Amino acid sequence: MPTARDHHLLVKVARMYYEEGRSQQEIAHALDVSRPGVSRMLAAARERGIVEISVHDPAGRDLALESELRVAFGLRDCRVAEVPGGDSALARVGELGARWLLDTLRPGQSVGVSWGRTLQAVVRQVPGSGGLNVEVVPLVGGLSSVDREITGEELVRDLAARLGGRFRRLHAPALLTTPASRQILLDEPAVQEALTAAEQVGIALVGIGSHGVGSSAAIIDALALDVREREEFERRQPVGDLCARFFDAWGRTIPGPVEDRVLALSLDQLSRIPRVAGVAAGVEKARGVLGALRSGTVDVLICDSALARALLDAKASSFSTLPI
Repeated sequence: MPTARDHHLLVKVARMYYEEGRSQQEIAHALDVSRPGVSRMLAAARERGIVEISVHDPAGRDLALESELRVAFGLRDCRVAEVPGGDSALARVGELGARWLLDTLRPGQSVGVSWGRTLQAVVRQVPGSGGLNVEVVPLVGGLSSVDREITGEELVRDLAARLGGRFRRLHAPALLTTPASRQILLDEPAVQEALTAAEQVGIALVGIGSHGVGSSAAIIDALALDVREREEFERRQPVGDLCARFFDAWGRTIPGPVEDRVLALSLDQLSRIPRVAGVAAGVEKARGVLGALRSGTVDVLICDSALARALLDAKASSFSTLPI
């Protein structure tokens, strides 16, 4: 049983090391003991509960969930935002997404951008300090029939201004009324040039949609499908979208009337970009995010902790556990 003197000495050593910031060598000299002796006393202080060590990430990240997601889905990188009670998951994911982008981008690179509210939250968190000689490229046409503020055209311009770079335009709507009208636009040299530039970006930052939720629902409404077309689309069980390209629970592209009327990079083209970061906030996005991860298109995920847990739970059980 440790004596009172032992306890007093351990407390003194702990205070000198953790509160006063002295080195182990300085403590050893002051107390006339060996440096290894100080190391053993610090270890004993932790073992006896005199010292309790906790790690707080100032960036507000859940490092344990990040590690689990990387392993579970074979991700190259992952950022999971801790969301304290009352905070907005969208805002916290936006902060982490902006930080990841600034940490990853290098001068001279090009970055492709899709659209959506989560992506808008990321762009708004990028400081307008400029200084990066980068090019921002749209991955999808202008979604003029959807909220203007979250369209690719607006986000491309805003991000380029904040980074101090330049941007390209894709002078075409993302959603067309017929496959024939889409093909007419695809035959235009300016549209071809913009889509070729999109395929060649080094980094893509894309919002992940979940079918029937928010912006993904707006896409389908904007296409004004007839009854037969809508039935055909729903029969294939879409779960989410990237760049208005819808996929099923296993990440397979949904062919048919929606795919044929969208002007954007395809999932196959996206998958050939060296680094594709998907951003999503809210547990209601779980089905879409899981499908996106299964597609092999996304190799970096930026999300909130509640969504991360839902993804891991679904991976461990089945898709039926996910919220609709």
